[in-house]
This record gives sequence, C-alpha cells and structure tokens, in this order.
Amino acid sequence: MTPDLPRLAAVAAGMLVATLLPAGAAQCERVDHDGQGYVLCAVEAAHEPALRLFQDGADGAPLRTFANVRRTLGPDETLSFAMNAGMFHADYRPVGLLVVDGVELSPIVTGASRDNFGMLPNGVFCTGGAQPFQVIESRAFAEARPDCRLASQSGPMLVIDGDLHPRFLVDSDSRYIRNGVGVAPDGQTAWFAISNRPVTFHEFGRFFRDGLGVRDALYFDGSISRLYAPSVRRADFGRSMGPIIGLVEQDG
Repeated sequence: MTPDLPRLAAVAAGMLVATLLPAGAAQCERVDHDGQGYVLCAVEAAHEPALRLFQDGADGAPLRTFANVRRTLGPDETLSFAMNAGMFHADYRPVGLLVVDGVELSPIVTGASRDNFGMLPNGVFCTGGAQPFQVIESRAFAEARPDCRLASQSGPMLVIDGDLHPRFLVDSDSRYIRNGVGVAPDGQTAWFAISNRPVTFHEFGRFFRDGLGVRDALYFDGSISRLYAPSVRRADFGRSMGPIIGLVEQDG
C-alpha cells in the first residue's frame, strides 16, 4: 500500500504547531520497536481520575477536534495529551459502547461485521472499575456488565489474553498510521500508542504484546488516527473525530 502522504504531512504540520503549545506533564515519549517508531503515553492508576472521554460539547454537537476539546476546559486545566478513542458513524456518533462519567451514551454492539470494528473479538477499554484500567472482550463485557467510569468500545482487539488477534497476518500489505490502548497485566497502567508511520495490525499488536508486555490491547482506529501531545511536539491535523480520550491536568 502507498504511504498515506497527506496524513504524514498533517502530522508534520501538527508538530510545528505543537512547538507553540505549553508542554504538559504526561508521560509521553518516542519509542522504537522492531524497526517501527511510536509515540507512547503512559497513565498510572493514580491519574485515572484525570482521564476524560470527550464526545459532545455544551450545545450537544460532537466536538470533533482537539481544539474544540481544549475549549471545553476550565481556566485552570490543561490538556496533557489526547487521541481519538474509537470508531464512529458519519455523524461522529460512536459505533459502539461509550460511557462518560458512569453514564452510558451509546450501547454495546456484539455482532460481527465486515469492517475493522466488527472483526471479532473486539473489545472495550474500561477505567475506574474493579481495576483502574481494563481491556475486556465485548461479549464478555456485555454478559458481565462491569462498572466503568469511562468506557469506549472499538475493534479489533490487538492482544487477547497474551495472544495476537487470530486474523492478523505477518505478511499483510494493509498499512495505516494506527492507534490504540493496552493495559498492564496488573491493571495499574494504561499505555496509549500511535505509530509514526503506517504499520500492519500484526506489527502494532506485537508492539503491545512483545514491546510492552501487555496481555490485552485494543485498536482505536487507523485512517484517522491522531495525537495531541505537546510534550513530544505533536498536534496532528486531519479529519474530524468521534470519541476522544485525553488526560486533563489541574494547573498549579
């Protein structure tokens, strides 16, 4: 597949803009694994309450951009990092489950489909429940209905109990800039990652499993994947987004 040149150009432009933005204290860093570069943002359990899922503004319209997310913050708040957090319909509403501050805004979807979301098993990223962070297979989630402060459903799962998704191919030619989330085995750390260049599902899954040692990880998206992280000089431009997850810090 030809590299997504407009997407790469947007990333480069965003890096230039980010030089003008205040650096946050999020633990974001540039890392390499198996010849591919990624930006990795770690959130520890103590900071789980600072994570937020953004979907709609005060007027009920989808926020769609990092700039609009930042406008929702209070005068003493800073967006430390943010990325798109799940797939969405043409009207920017989430395809599957979305829970914000314990309130279900969109129901879970458990059926298979031909798109990436429905490449079962898919899963749910859940915070503030029995563990600070969890990635749970969607059908298991629908049966157990665990409590979550925040939850976003997407698919496919990248890593399932230590194994890569069974449909990932080593020699795949499907390459996109991809982003997702993985959870430490003890549930105390969530790792949010985005590739710098187009990668396959197999490469991205191995980054979480082999590079980070996670047993469960979830794909957020590919063709629209974007990151806001001033600490690594990233403020990506591109298409509008649906759900967005970010870490909000209190100034002072």
